[in-house]
Amino acid sequence: MNKSIVDFIDKQKIASVCCLDEEKNPYCFSIFYVFDHIDRRLYFKSSASSNHAQYLFDHRKVAGTIVPDKLNILAIRGIQFTGTILCDNAALSHHATIEYHKRIPMALTMPGEVWVIQLETVKLTDNTISFGHKVCWQREDLYEDIC
Repeated sequence: MNKSIVDFIDKQKIASVCCLDEEKNPYCFSIFYVFDHIDRRLYFKSSASSNHAQYLFDHRKVAGTIVPDKLNILAIRGIQFTGTILCDNAALSHHATIEYHKRIPMALTMPGEVWVIQLETVKLTDNTISFGHKVCWQREDLYEDIC
């Protein structure tokens, strides 16, 4: 993954994620995430009783966006991504939970489980370099660790 993509995702905290509901209509929600730049994964915490959690059990494919916490309309930068919610895996879940709470310790007081989005494709648009400048990445091992 290109360093500019890694740096951008790592500096942000919030993503908007879209999944499919039970009728296969789009459903969006926001997450506080932690980025695992080695395995190219986003970790987020959510309650299993939330609407989106119920939808993610049935439809594991997601798409989303990440934009800077502070927007500069003249210097637009942002990420579009696709990914897959990974299956229950005790070792991965344990690792994700430790990493998430290490970076967001206040989340220890919130009920819920830490979920894992394995990034499959990422497109960074960075108008600070030039208008419409894009950097793209695609997972080579696209089907590794996916349900």
